Amino acid sequence: MNPSAALLFYGDDFTGATDALGTAARAGLRTLLFLGTPDAKRLDSAGALDCIGIAGAARSMTPKAMRDELAPVAALARALKPRVLHYKTCSTFDSAPQVGSIGEAVRTLAPALGAPRLSIVGGQPNLGRYCLFGNLFATAGAQGEVFRIDRHPTMSQHPVTPINEADLRLHLSRQGLKDIVLIPWTAYAEGDEALSLRAAKHSSPLLWDVAEPSHLALLGRQLWTLAQQEPLLAVGPSSVVEAVARAIHREPAPRPRAIAAAEGPVLVLAGSLSPVTAAQVAAASSTFEVMRLSAERLASRDVDYLASAVLDAASQLASGRNVLACTVGIDGSRAAVPSGALARAGGQLLKEVLRKTPAVRRVGIAGGDTSSLAVRALDAWALSYRGLLAPGVPLCRLHSDEALLDGVELMLKGGQMGGPDVFERLIAGNQPGRDSTPCTLMP
Repeated sequence: MNPSAALLFYGDDFTGATDALGTAARAGLRTLLFLGTPDAKRLDSAGALDCIGIAGAARSMTPKAMRDELAPVAALARALKPRVLHYKTCSTFDSAPQVGSIGEAVRTLAPALGAPRLSIVGGQPNLGRYCLFGNLFATAGAQGEVFRIDRHPTMSQHPVTPINEADLRLHLSRQGLKDIVLIPWTAYAEGDEALSLRAAKHSSPLLWDVAEPSHLALLGRQLWTLAQQEPLLAVGPSSVVEAVARAIHREPAPRPRAIAAAEGPVLVLAGSLSPVTAAQVAAASSTFEVMRLSAERLASRDVDYLASAVLDAASQLASGRNVLACTVGIDGSRAAVPSGALARAGGQLLKEVLRKTPAVRRVGIAGGDTSSLAVRALDAWALSYRGLLAPGVPLCRLHSDEALLDGVELMLKGGQMGGPDVFERLIAGNQPGRDSTPCTLMP
């Protein structure tokens, strides 16, 4: 059962999980992202892996649902005994006591490792996320203005988990993670030995600042040293994987390679309410046929409406046009509908359209919750990494026992990720020299 895997991570939504997948693959780790907790037979068929990922949807779940979701992950950790078990959160730490509780995740996963040390990593510089003196900051959109997270124009007004506290120690204490000890970025100048001594003084959870990219190499050495002493439970964004992978894999990372242009028409499902995604949809109107779908009718399981939408999209794609199916109105709003039901309906739409148009081999999904639940509606079991379209926006390969779906290239994009041209990049691929690394596992 892949006893060589040093790192096991669970992504609390699919877009974040694919970012962690890409981060590990670009660092040279043999990595596969499973779309559910794999059994022993599936793991054995995957071959030797340095890093095993599981894509989940805990970020949108109640504590009871989270316990049910994470119990198989905990069982797998007991069996595999990884040195590092990473609960991969959104880089903005989207969570609340009643929805996507990071504290609940820790309480469920920690017993699988015995009595592990808990390290929390704040910040992911490549996505414009920074943690200074325990306070989280984030850019608004690609290369936008940096805001303290409780004043961020989107995250402070998130429809499910609005963030009103920037200090991660206080934010997480509300979820039951008490007595968190901060290791501030100003201490990093002390060097590895002094930092190790500082960390060893505390049995409480540690929160590590990340103020700039150079901090990740040092942080990786610290986390890996802790993991050699006893199993480590790490919480935070993909910067955890980036830091630890540097310590695990000391050889040069694989050379980046461009992503080729799509060979056929491209299908995108946009379910995000983010203004960033709205701008991307607007920018794509000249290269895509934009279909404005009724979120209310989709979520209500209107079978006739779904069938009509499938036929419309399939017809456009069969004629060679790219299609962008959007559940958000032109003004960026939509009817108040259950997000889970809408996302599952979107997944059903994708599945039916792909079955009717086998020429479509590249698909994009925009929206964290939309991605998580829509992909689960597809008959697939894993993703491997193809390359990077933009920071935080990887292109992956779908692995399925269904021939029609196997090999489909899939972009999963969170609402805040990507520049205005991200959907055009999905069509055209990346130019040489951009950050894009092919997957060497199970091509």
